[in-house]
Amino acid sequence: MTNAVLEAIKTRRSCRKYEPRQITKEELDAVLEAGVWAPTAMGTQEPLMVVLQDPEAIAEVERLNGGVMGHPESHPFYGAPTVIIVFADASRPGVFVEDGSLVMGNLLNAAHAVGLGSCWIHRAREVFDSEEGKALKAKWGIPESYAGIGNCILGYPVEEAPAKPRKDGYVIFG
Repeated sequence: MTNAVLEAIKTRRSCRKYEPRQITKEELDAVLEAGVWAPTAMGTQEPLMVVLQDPEAIAEVERLNGGVMGHPESHPFYGAPTVIIVFADASRPGVFVEDGSLVMGNLLNAAHAVGLGSCWIHRAREVFDSEEGKALKAKWGIPESYAGIGNCILGYPVEEAPAKPRKDGYVIFG
């Protein structure tokens, strides 16, 4: 069976090398729309997304992210000109990580579908549990109960990564 959605899912790869030019508003809006339409437990639609395109704002969060790894001078956002940070309400244990992860998945797949490179950069929870991270959440109006789920970095890829072959035994019929 051939289908544009299935083909996009099969051909999407994590991108770790970006052109410096900013993505278009139309591309960003399409990716964000996919995040908004992600499924959530009981249809609560509680995840939130913060979009960063200002280089200084990105550098601040990137420094905090690198600091979690013990390397605040590193560049874990790989020069991506746009970062979407996904948050979900941790007061909903058992579903908040899953809800935010579904948003992240939609963002990644939609980015590829519109011709952008993307990558899930982890450590959002640790960043936004820190005092500096909590201050940023407050600045952006994110409720205290919300936890960082992931950072979706976006931009135009410099190169495409080939797909690794899929392993045998991935699916088991019971």
